[in-house]
Amino acid sequence: MKIIQKIISLAGETNVKLNEPMAKHTTFKIGGAADIFVTPETKEDLIGIIEFCKEENIPVTVVGNGSNLLVSDDGIDGVVICTEKINYVNLEKDIITSGAGAFLAVVANTAAKAELAGLEFAAGIPGTVGGGAFMNAGAYGGELKDVIETVTALDKDGNVKVFDNADCRFGYRTSIFGEGYVILEINFRLKKGNKEKILDTMKDLSQKRRDKQPLEYPSAGSTFKRPEGHFAGKLVEDAGLKGYSIGGAQVSEKHSGFVINKGAATAKDVLDLVGYIKIQVKEKFDVELQEEIKFIGR
Repeated sequence: MKIIQKIISLAGETNVKLNEPMAKHTTFKIGGAADIFVTPETKEDLIGIIEFCKEENIPVTVVGNGSNLLVSDDGIDGVVICTEKINYVNLEKDIITSGAGAFLAVVANTAAKAELAGLEFAAGIPGTVGGGAFMNAGAYGGELKDVIETVTALDKDGNVKVFDNADCRFGYRTSIFGEGYVILEINFRLKKGNKEKILDTMKDLSQKRRDKQPLEYPSAGSTFKRPEGHFAGKLVEDAGLKGYSIGGAQVSEKHSGFVINKGAATAKDVLDLVGYIKIQVKEKFDVELQEEIKFIGR
């Protein structure tokens, strides 16, 4: 009780929930309860909560929109910090500064209104800028590494550091921030463009996304990373797995690169299906698929 009261004092009573179902906070709509779920309103509050949890040896998990996560059916130990309220977006000339919890779509639309080009590809990505920077999110030929100037993050020792683009070690769906950092803020440097052309590109990419992806079902986006020389969705389809189900989890009939929650899927259903897909693709094509989805929890 003392721990909970301290966290409430740091975050505010309305920003702390106990035994909060993570299914409410992931795009997969799957996941057991977090012991303590906190939505701090400022970077300073977030840092204070992490410092306190470290002192008390309480496990901490930081999430954004949960758009790339599969949470265990048994939930998550300790404190889950969600950045959704640290969502400011500030514009100055050709630089946009945003809190880790700002939606990529909001930042992309802010850029478009200011006639700034470079984030068109991100308009349909359902995640936050923090999660996006963490995994160097990309789509339709664009990646966040192409437009990020700096990332401010908290290290494991509680120090706030500013990383230039070159220091972020961006790769395909990876960055330095997977090594125990908590992203706080991102600066995007963009280029002046034609507003009409920017909006047309965003509209075109959004239509492609609606046409090709199973947006009508809960999912965590692309299930697998793109194997070198192949497309994951095509390998899954060619293995005869389009529409294949285990429990409530199904390989999308619209795009085989997506595992969807067809209805009441559990994390175990998804994990079992992902494991089966990997075995079948390995046996048929000698290609090892790697998950793009992150599995967290007990």
